[in-house]
Amino acid sequence: MKYSPLFSRLMLACLVTLSACHDAPPRMAATPQPIVQNNQLRFPSEHPQLALLGTATAAQAKNLTIDLPARLIWNEERTQRIYPAFSGRVATIHADVGRPVHTGNVLAELASPEFGAAQADAARALADLQWMQKNLGRQTELFEAGIVARKDLEQAQADAARAKAEAERAQARVRLYGGGADVNQQLALRAGIPGVVVERNLNPSQEVRPDQSGPGMPALFVITDPSVLWAQIDAREVDLPSVQPGTRVSLSIPSLPGQQFEATITAVADFIDPMTRTIKLRASVNNAHRLLKSEMLATARFERKLSAGVMVPATAVFLRGTQHYVFVKLPGGIFEPREVKVWHEGPKEVVIGEGLKEGEEVVSENGLLLARELRNAQEEAHQKPLAIPQVKP
Repeated sequence: MKYSPLFSRLMLACLVTLSACHDAPPRMAATPQPIVQNNQLRFPSEHPQLALLGTATAAQAKNLTIDLPARLIWNEERTQRIYPAFSGRVATIHADVGRPVHTGNVLAELASPEFGAAQADAARALADLQWMQKNLGRQTELFEAGIVARKDLEQAQADAARAKAEAERAQARVRLYGGGADVNQQLALRAGIPGVVVERNLNPSQEVRPDQSGPGMPALFVITDPSVLWAQIDAREVDLPSVQPGTRVSLSIPSLPGQQFEATITAVADFIDPMTRTIKLRASVNNAHRLLKSEMLATARFERKLSAGVMVPATAVFLRGTQHYVFVKLPGGIFEPREVKVWHEGPKEVVIGEGLKEGEEVVSENGLLLARELRNAQEEAHQKPLAIPQVKP
């Protein structure tokens, strides 16, 4: 009996299908899902997700390392900023950046008609004083001879006193800016303190004016003692008990790895910055080797002693709305979300004051996965789901 080619191919396909069905492996039993009971998530034993949940043990909080942002600035108690007191043109420059100077050294000279007018006023006042003193002498001789009345003598005495006061004022003004008795219109810019020139903001023949001075305007010269700098530190309200004047902190500079610089808190502000919500601290740091530069960014570190609370990794604490909580691991594959009160939040560690005891285990790895499993289990049990939290930065 002969079969057609089409029938043969159909029979062969049926045989291959039956063979494949016979050789297929049996189906694996589905992994039991975790269940929620009394707001606790219970995993079956040897559940594969248990290996993904890293835990950490809550330890007694003793000392806490606090890191605060800081910025190095000039020591304003040893810094002088020189502005022009009179308008003028830069004639000569005697000092440049990096040059050490002493008190009284001339940094630059200005050709200043305004200063020349002040010199002329001083010379005129001195001439008026000399004339008034001579007039007083004549009036005294005439009064003693009975030629003039007493009121004329008293008038001469008053004129001489006014002339003397005006001469002293005009001369003192000229001497304040280094001028002498001559009218030369040369205004010398002098160093008022010893130190190093760290800024120079003038060029030859540059015109300068007094209205160019003040906050926000660059000084013609800045002189400072760079051997002692200030560190401006931004602290939080909770850090205030630990950073009072006299507290020692350690400064680390990103550009100087492996080196630590000791600083001492010298002042604490009495107000909170409304923009950053921080309190400004000022520390003094020794810079005898001149390694530190102004405007360097730094990290101020100090130890804060704690008498209570427990410490856990920062990855173990979650924020839901305004409430912090952790997942506590209980025996038998049970995990419990628990609200806690945070006393301090650091980049790596968090101090918990209430809600957690020393020795309890908390989930520190893949906590978001556990929160999602709890939400899914609650939805299946028709309970109010727990909002999936976000890790507090």
